[in-house]
Amino acid sequence: MENITALQLAKQAASLADDKKALRPVVLDLSSLSYATDYFIIVGATSRMHSFAIADHIERELVISGKPFLGREDDPEGNWILLDLGAVVVHVFREEAREFYGLERLWGSAMVIAL
Repeated sequence: MENITALQLAKQAASLADDKKALRPVVLDLSSLSYATDYFIIVGATSRMHSFAIADHIERELVISGKPFLGREDDPEGNWILLDLGAVVVHVFREEAREFYGLERLWGSAMVIAL
């Protein structure tokens, strides 16, 4: 496995989400705000199938390329899916759930990374 930074991993995961037309991607830098992870990636999806397509693609491509992949949690309806990459956590939300959970508001003091 090549040695990449957490920021490079975050950008790669965001790019993989974009491959599947994820909605409104946001990368938040939590490195100075959280001990649990350095970056959150938050993306939206239009449907259950879209949510799973995004998450499955990210997981598959990272595993194939030997990147860290620690685990996955999801709702069977695809309202939310969390991919744990260690220093990076990917959140895939159906748009209604994204608004309900409001991670961008919750972590409002985090710096947004330009993609």
